[in-house]
Amino acid sequence: MNPIRLALFSLFLFAAVAVVRAVEPSAKPNIIFILSDDIAQGDLGCYGQKLIQTPNIDRMASEGTRCTQTYCGTTVCAPSRTSLMIGKHMGHSPIRANRELNAEGQLPLPEGTFTVAQLLKSSGYKTACIGKWGMGMFDTTGSPLKLGFDHFFGYNCQRHAHSYFPKYLYKDDQRVELPGNDGNQRIEGKGAIYSQNPISEETLKFVTANKGHPFFLYYSVTLPHGSFQIDDQGIYKNKPWTEEQKNYAAMVTRLDTDVGRLLALLKELNIDEKTLVIFSGDNGSSFAPNSPLGELFNQAANGMRGYKRELYEGGLRNAGIIRWPGVVPAGRISDEPWAFWDFLPTCAELSGGKIPAGAQIDGLSIVPFLKGGSVPKREYFYWELHEGVSIQAVRWGDWKAVRNGPSKSIEIYDLKSDVAEAHDLALAKPELVARAQELMSAAHVDDPNFPMRDKKEKNMGKAGK
Repeated sequence: MNPIRLALFSLFLFAAVAVVRAVEPSAKPNIIFILSDDIAQGDLGCYGQKLIQTPNIDRMASEGTRCTQTYCGTTVCAPSRTSLMIGKHMGHSPIRANRELNAEGQLPLPEGTFTVAQLLKSSGYKTACIGKWGMGMFDTTGSPLKLGFDHFFGYNCQRHAHSYFPKYLYKDDQRVELPGNDGNQRIEGKGAIYSQNPISEETLKFVTANKGHPFFLYYSVTLPHGSFQIDDQGIYKNKPWTEEQKNYAAMVTRLDTDVGRLLALLKELNIDEKTLVIFSGDNGSSFAPNSPLGELFNQAANGMRGYKRELYEGGLRNAGIIRWPGVVPAGRISDEPWAFWDFLPTCAELSGGKIPAGAQIDGLSIVPFLKGGSVPKREYFYWELHEGVSIQAVRWGDWKAVRNGPSKSIEIYDLKSDVAEAHDLALAKPELVARAQELMSAAHVDDPNFPMRDKKEKNMGKAGK
């Protein structure tokens, strides 16, 4: 090869290697999962919201992939978060309802639980849960500090998190008093310190302190869960709306502002391209479409039926926005379904972490999807909930079955043509009813804390929100 051709070939080879290196994901990327409490798809501009402004989350969607069929663990707080943390669907989960034990604290995750935080910590990650936990107080087996998190800040008890002006928060397992706050859980609650202020600052501190090595941040934001309290109504102050409507809109926009601050920090620290960020909600809308909030903000515009505590699509599908510059395709809108229990195995593949043989994970890694491919195929998705009546749902392909109690008939819907789940096909398709029954039976493992029942018994623990 003559000198000129050799030089050109060397230049081409160097450029090709440089391109590969530029798009090759880090061996151990930083991982941030932003979980908003009760946010609905329809609250966000990128999913069609017209009245509430969410420019930062909308930009995150345009810079990454927006998913239309991201499924939560189930449609209330504690069990949905459990699914995210342990990689199991509700048929195998140790937490299948909001179960409050005493003045502060929920039914804890049991001894031997394996979490995504433990997985990542064993792979060299610094780990933090900032915001809300709700899966066990610090003196129980469900403490976040016993389940892989190096650092905790915020609310442990989900009932305590109903006030945005609490008298205290926790830093690790120590109370941090908030003078001037009265803990009022009503809409008129006021105080000196709005809880989201120190919570948002703590996320920025954690990221800055750990910029030099891999970290996992579970940013479990309480906004916009009721009570609908805000320290500043901002651009909505003079709207001709009720105080509740103004507050809700301001809470969603405040959430958006803090997401924007976090993403800006990643760029400032030059770790943007090393960081996978996922944004979602723990369940669908928390209020009915015909309520004052639902009617004004038109959350039902996406056409789905149902909301929180139901197993129709409006309660199960959440916002799902995934951003990782250079790896996750920008501007992609995907209708491929994935679920919270896929997060743990995804983190295992990204980090090289090992899942213990006895962990029995239900999820599948969606790393191929993150890199521009498809979501792995699976036999079914499964959900249940035990708050009063035990209810179940299962999806396989585009078929969806719902049973609103053990003695109730199974309903069958074709999600491809009927996302509103308006046309029950059970009578016309008995073979699908039989298939749904088969899948529900296969997916459900009995748990003495959550027996299948048609009515709530008096000795059951009190359900939370």
